[in-house]
This record gives sequence, C-alpha cells and structure tokens, in this order.
Amino acid sequence: MANAKTSGSGGEGGRPNLSPLANFKYDLPAGLVVFLVALPLCLGVALASNAPLFAGLTAGVIGGLLIPLLSRSPLSVCGPAAGLTAIVVAGIDKLGTFENFLVAVLLGGVLQIILGVARLGTAVYLIPSSVIKGMLAAIGLILILKQFPHAIGYDLDKEGSESFVVSESENTFTMVLHAFGRLERGALLISAVSMGILVLWEKTERLRKLTWLPGALVVVLVGTGLNILFRKGGMPIALEQSHLVTLPPYDGVSGALSQLRVPTFDALSNPSVYVVALTIGIVASLETLLSIEAVDKLDPWKRNTPLDRELIAQGLGNAASGLLGGLPVTSVIVRSSANINAGGRTRGATVFHGLFLLLAVLFIAPLLNMIPLACLASILLMTGYKLAKPELFKKMYKLGWDQFIPFAFTISAILLTDLLRGILAGIVVGVAFVLRSHMRAAFTITKEGKRRVITFKKDVSFLNKATFISVLKRVPDGSSVVIDGARAEFIDQDILEVIEDFQVSAAMRGIQVEIRDVRTKDDTRRPSMGSVAEPSPARLAART
Repeated sequence: MANAKTSGSGGEGGRPNLSPLANFKYDLPAGLVVFLVALPLCLGVALASNAPLFAGLTAGVIGGLLIPLLSRSPLSVCGPAAGLTAIVVAGIDKLGTFENFLVAVLLGGVLQIILGVARLGTAVYLIPSSVIKGMLAAIGLILILKQFPHAIGYDLDKEGSESFVVSESENTFTMVLHAFGRLERGALLISAVSMGILVLWEKTERLRKLTWLPGALVVVLVGTGLNILFRKGGMPIALEQSHLVTLPPYDGVSGALSQLRVPTFDALSNPSVYVVALTIGIVASLETLLSIEAVDKLDPWKRNTPLDRELIAQGLGNAASGLLGGLPVTSVIVRSSANINAGGRTRGATVFHGLFLLLAVLFIAPLLNMIPLACLASILLMTGYKLAKPELFKKMYKLGWDQFIPFAFTISAILLTDLLRGILAGIVVGVAFVLRSHMRAAFTITKEGKRRVITFKKDVSFLNKATFISVLKRVPDGSSVVIDGARAEFIDQDILEVIEDFQVSAAMRGIQVEIRDVRTKDDTRRPSMGSVAEPSPARLAART
C-alpha cells in the first residue's frame, strides 16, 4: 500500500500532489497490475452468469474507461461483479434471451441515475463501521479460500466467484480440501515462486521504491516465463491451457466488434423487464456504495467520495453497458484493493486498467492466454491477506462485544452465503447492537441509599422506552427517585407518558418522585414538580 506520509511536488504539509497528471509513474504500473487481476475476473463472472464471455470484457472496459471520467472516487475500480451473478442468471432465464436482459441492465442504470439525483447515496453512512470492516475481512478470507485451489492447480471454481456453493457436491471448504488431491506440481512451483517475489517486494525497501515495476507485474512475467520454459523443455509439470488465462477467440478489431450484442427493445412491453431492472438498480447501488465506503477506509489519504455523484456515474456506466452488450457494473472491492496495494493514487490507475483491457481484447489476446492462473491467484492471495490480517481481528475484539459480534457475524454470513446476503444479515445484527448501545447510553442510574437518581443524557427516544420502564419497575416501594432531564436536548413523547404513568403508580407505592428540567418536544421545560410528585385527580382516578 502506498505510504500516506510520502511527500511529493505540489503537496502541502507532507501531503503529495494527488492530481492524476502528477502521479502518472504510480498509476500506470498500478493500472497494469489491476488489469492483470481484472481480466480473468471479468471472464469468470461472465462464465458464472451464463452470459457471453465478451459481455464480461465489455463491462470491464466500460467500468475502466467511462465511469472514472464521471466518478470522483480516487481509487475505486469498477467492472462486472461476482455479487450480481445470481441476479444475472435468474434475469436471463426469466427474460428468455441475453438481448432482452440487456434492456433491464439499461433501465437499472437509469434507476441509479434517479437515486443519485435524489441524493440517496449517503444512506450508506447509516451502516455500522463494524459491518464494513467485517465485509472487508470476509472478502479477504474469500480470496484466500477461493484462490488457494487455483494456486495449486485445482481450477474447478470459476475465477471471480464469491458464492459458498460451488457445485451440487462442492462448496468453498470442501474445494480447498479436495485441491490437495488434485495438485499440479507446475502450478504449485509457480505459486511458491510468485509468493516469494511478493513477500520480497513487500519487505525490501529498495524494491518498493521501484514504482514503475510493482511486484505483481514481476510475478506475472516470471510465472509466465517459467511455464514457457516447462513447455519448451518438455517437462511434465508444464501447465495445460485449462490452467491458463483463456480469452474467447476472435480476429482483431472487426472480430471484437462482431461479438457485441445489442438490446432488444421489444422487451419493454414485458413487465418482468422492469422487475429485473429494479433488482439490478437497487442491488448494484448497494454493492457500489458499500465498496466505495470500504475503499475510502483503505485509502492512505482518507479521501471521501461524493456518493450521490457516484450513483449517477454508475448509472451512466450501466446504461452504456446495457446498450453495448455488457454485464451490470459496480465498484468492486477486490480490484480496488489490488489497485491500492499496487500503489495506485488517483483515478488514472483505473483508466489505465480499462485502456489495457481494451487493447488486450483488440490486439494481444494470444499473449494473455499464456499467463498461468496460479500466478494471478498468488497476487489475490496477498491481497486477501492484507484485507484479513490477524491484527484486524485483534483490534475488533479489543473494541468490545458491541463491535466484535457484528464484525464476526458479517464475516460468517458472507462466507456461508454470498456477499450481498451476508452484508444484509450483518447490517441487521449491526443495527441491533447500535440500538442496544443507544438504549443503554440514553440515561444513567445512580443510587444514594434508598434514593435513585435517573439522569437523562442528550436524546431519549421511544427506543429507550422498554429499558426505562424496566428501570422504573425495579424502584423499591417506599423509596424515592429523581428524574433529571437537565442534560437532555430531546425527550420523546412516549417517554413523557411513561413518566406520567409512573407518577400514578409511584403515589400508590409510596414512592417519592422528583422531576427536574424535563424537556418536551417543543423545547419548553416543564417546571420542577417538587419533592413528591402529585398526579392529577382525574388521572389517578383513571388508573385506579
């Protein structure tokens, strides 16, 4: 990861100049690394989605070239997302053809533009930080679990898959176990050399300073060269094409253009198109906003992305992808993390990755088909480790159960289902703990002999009602209680009614009640009610 303390020309107070032009030497090699990671992921997502392989590449090019020109996210990388594969499979099946599905992608993009214009992007800030951190750690663990089989030559699972279930008889955990029995010696050797290079680049300061030559690029060159040597030497450990990157065959620019699909607008008369479009628009927006929030946390300079503008940029990207025959596009945390780890600093890295994808698709597919999946898996294994370092788990544990349980639950839910459902489950648990903390923190209780003093803090809402009632029920008969609202800026009407009801029951239980400075909704204070609260005769009669 780039060092946040690195100084550069044009910076102030040690902060580097973060304009794209000033960071060409960082962004170009980072873009190349992200391209190498993104290429098999684009193909893998398309394959997992039962869509044309070229649709994944089209979405990757749009995510790399169009969206960064409209977005203001400095480090996010966009493309086809594994989290949408189930939606794409179901959508194509429901609408009959891929061309009909493209209409839904286009309309989903229009919906995202509307959400951005309506300024709904900031809704992501309501998601607890523990859930976001759990998502990052879970993605790191998924990368490790999913890429380990590729690293040793067991390439059953598709690149880019995040689902726990791999096939009817295989899941993520069993796949790791079975990989040991299907080990390819050539893949294992290439992975071992690749991991050694990455660790060496990480630990050696002189090598880290070679910004024009990131370790991930060296891994690809060395891994590809090793397999070529294995083949030239007729060695049995040479990897076959099934263990290498495999681009679909076509001939040059004209061949690539012939692969493009166009939407069938007659599908607009089918009501199911709008249901699929709504699903794509909502889910793609949620995944993008979560990824953006996570990437901003990973940013060494802690820049904040304008989320409403991001939704508009994503919407325009998906509209273009639908028109040109591509899959739905979102911000993708795996590629974004690879960008940060490779030293990317600005949107320039994302643009370079998109440009490399385009050039590769048009001109150099045969060369890319020589890259072993094992060396790409090594790059993603290192990325996964950085997202799920043991230090993160220790830090979350030290923050207490209110933070650690939603964090751990989010990780477990994502690992056992998929990214989207796991995040939604984590949000439910995270919000529950936030509400629990809020209810506990709304007031304090101190004991002075037989006297209880209940002191309200800043806000007391209906969420605190159950806890407040429980506290009042435990006040002993014949004692006294003080309810002090001097510190409260807002007290909900539900709480005021609880106080009034308590005054009635307290009089019958011999409890002395003193109410101090209770603030009502209209910001007026009720006068102190004396040392013993006397409920109105009418209210007392109603209660008795």
